[in-house]
Amino acid sequence: MQLLKFPLREIHEELGASFGEFAGWEAPMVYRSTIKEHLAVRENAAVFDVSHMGRILIKGPDAFEFLQKMVPKELGKVKELSMSGPTALLNERAGFRDDVMLYRFSSEEWLMVCNAVNREKVKAWLSEWRERLGMKVEVTDKTFELAMLALQGPRSAEYMEKLGAPSDVLGLGMLQFLPQAELVGRKTFLVSRSGWTGEDGFEIIAEPDVAARVFKSLVEMGVEPAGLAARDTIRLEVGFVLYGHDIDEKTNPLEARYWVFTPGKTGYIGYEALREIMRRGVKRVRLALKMKKKERGIPREGYKVYIDDVEIGRVTSGNYSPVLRRGIGMVYVDSSHALIGLEVEVEIRGKRYRAKLDDFPLIKR
Repeated sequence: MQLLKFPLREIHEELGASFGEFAGWEAPMVYRSTIKEHLAVRENAAVFDVSHMGRILIKGPDAFEFLQKMVPKELGKVKELSMSGPTALLNERAGFRDDVMLYRFSSEEWLMVCNAVNREKVKAWLSEWRERLGMKVEVTDKTFELAMLALQGPRSAEYMEKLGAPSDVLGLGMLQFLPQAELVGRKTFLVSRSGWTGEDGFEIIAEPDVAARVFKSLVEMGVEPAGLAARDTIRLEVGFVLYGHDIDEKTNPLEARYWVFTPGKTGYIGYEALREIMRRGVKRVRLALKMKKKERGIPREGYKVYIDDVEIGRVTSGNYSPVLRRGIGMVYVDSSHALIGLEVEVEIRGKRYRAKLDDFPLIKR
């Protein structure tokens, strides 16, 4: 299968990026060093090209009612030019079809950002339910018309000001956005104050030529370009899940401890199943895993977690934390052993390494 290309690929090549496959895309994975890129996000700022994320416009007189049925979060209190999320598209068994973010332009116009791996599935799911519900909405894939960047880190606002961001962009609150905002003297599709790192930051959705100017300008200012490898280590420190690893169609929000729903909301797809899961409880729970300081092992997906000779769970994601300087991960453990601070062992290539169960975020911001 031929991999999809990022619209800013030439810039990434010029910057010396190493590429790898991710969700059907040939993606920039690392530029100089994953650790340097990671620490830039935590200490200064870094810019990611996240154009692989799906961007789907949902528009029409029934758009609000349609999305109220599709997602488990209450959208009635979401103000115009604000985001709702993370929320999700659930299947009828309350498993994750995808976790998504919603941008409300008006009651009749919304943007959904979904995971790259699920873009086609999400489009088909929305189209199927539009027909089943008989609602007047258009579902339009804007992914290949627009690029998407994420400027993340404690100094992000300073760099946005240097890009020429107006005061109404700099004054955005978390999960607010501004359409047609100007940067580098050009109009964007939108700029939001949001991100996937646990830091302050902005996400920019724009036509590829505008996004290219923004990306190059930031790098010229000294902002670190960062690849998807650093994005993975960063999200682990704060406990953000990765679809296909930490959640999937067989995982429900309760065992994932992923609050994508509004208590008290009814009538959405998956509601009855989720309510029944609440009634009977869950058999496993997602927690953080932190290796002991002197343990050199790195937990990876599929590794087993033990207490003595009893297997109590398995790792779904793991990596090295440049901030904590040790291996960390996500693990689903039996609910009988879901105890914060519990001392456990991880089996790594036939050898046991000491760790403990913890809660996210693993770093305090």
